[in-house]
Amino acid sequence: MMRTRPLKVALLGCGVVGSEVARIMTTHADDLAARIGAPVELAGVAVRRPDRVREGIDPALVTTDATALVKRGDIDVVVEVIGGIEPARTLITTAFEHGASVVSANKALIAQDGASLHAAAGEHGKDLYYEAAVAGAIPLIRPLRESLAGDKVNRVLGIVNGTTNFILDAMDTTGAGYQEALDEATALGYAEADPTADVEGFDAAAKAAILAGIAFHTRVRLDDVYREGMTEVTAADFASAKEMGCTIKLLAICERAADGASVTARVHPAMIPLSHPLANVREAYNAVFVESDAAGQLMFYGPGAGGSPTASAVLGDLVAVCRNRIGGATGPGESAYAALPVSPMGEVVTRYHISLDVADKPGVLAQVATVFAEHGVSIDTVRQSGKDGEASLVVVTHRASDAALGGTVEALRKLDTVRGVASIMRVEGE
Repeated sequence: MMRTRPLKVALLGCGVVGSEVARIMTTHADDLAARIGAPVELAGVAVRRPDRVREGIDPALVTTDATALVKRGDIDVVVEVIGGIEPARTLITTAFEHGASVVSANKALIAQDGASLHAAAGEHGKDLYYEAAVAGAIPLIRPLRESLAGDKVNRVLGIVNGTTNFILDAMDTTGAGYQEALDEATALGYAEADPTADVEGFDAAAKAAILAGIAFHTRVRLDDVYREGMTEVTAADFASAKEMGCTIKLLAICERAADGASVTARVHPAMIPLSHPLANVREAYNAVFVESDAAGQLMFYGPGAGGSPTASAVLGDLVAVCRNRIGGATGPGESAYAALPVSPMGEVVTRYHISLDVADKPGVLAQVATVFAEHGVSIDTVRQSGKDGEASLVVVTHRASDAALGGTVEALRKLDTVRGVASIMRVEGE
């Protein structure tokens, strides 16, 4: 039997995502009510620019006083899509204090302060859901937090930023340079006017922190995630990747150590084999590859950003939270019982592709090989080409620690026969 009293929703932010949330709440009102067991009512919309025309939204609902909105006391669910750390953090905790559950799309805030926000939600017996914070419309957080709750997740490997994937895909398929591909992404609306958060890996690092925390039942903060952007990736790197049967992606990688005693979380460009499912993720799409003991290998794929896809994830959370509200229960909160240490990047073990500019004369390869051996880094393959006294030497290693590779490169730079290190890239997915 459907409850007649509506559940009241406060919307914080009415930009690309917020306006789409409001639209779906209005156009799909009957379906949402049937799925929830009660009607949902948009009770207020907090914005910074109240004079802007917002199609389909009653101007009487619009306010610039977000604090007063979340303090009303009759609000059942607050939907936060304003982003950033403050005032979002204060508004969310205030919502809990005044009886509302929260649905958020705020990856930066969840990555930085997820533990304290979960604690505040638990203290007041409210829900905190944030499916939209990672990979847009792709159902990912709930499968990790609920569907795989009885399994042991060992690795999460994914493309979680559509802007960078569009740029790298353009470089791969058209031969464009980084700046040319970035300009195209900007013109098409995939990249912001200031793309730093995307291309330097900050956006992906926040998502990696969230994914690692859920997957490994361990608190992983944004500061725990190693981050390396993709602005230095060149057309030459793609040429080298193709020679190896690979392509290049900006990956978020969360791993449990082989002995199960620690975890790592990192974001950086990497070569992956063309045979890997992630190699075929094109344009601005996202995909995440999950490896677990019982389920094996799972892949989640779809649009990772944009108003409609992100709003879809927000509405999914809204339905779940409203159902909990009616049932007088709350959904799963933070699970950090494992409390595993997060290992530094120096301990991460992977393969490497190193391109060196060297003198084209006898004995160079032997010198380089000796340096690798002295630092305990095993060489898998070597490719050398050159003329007129200059040469290029490409070395692909077996698995080695980041620290060992760093010491190797430092020693290589000291050789008289090595003119420079053209590029270093990790090789993943094998």
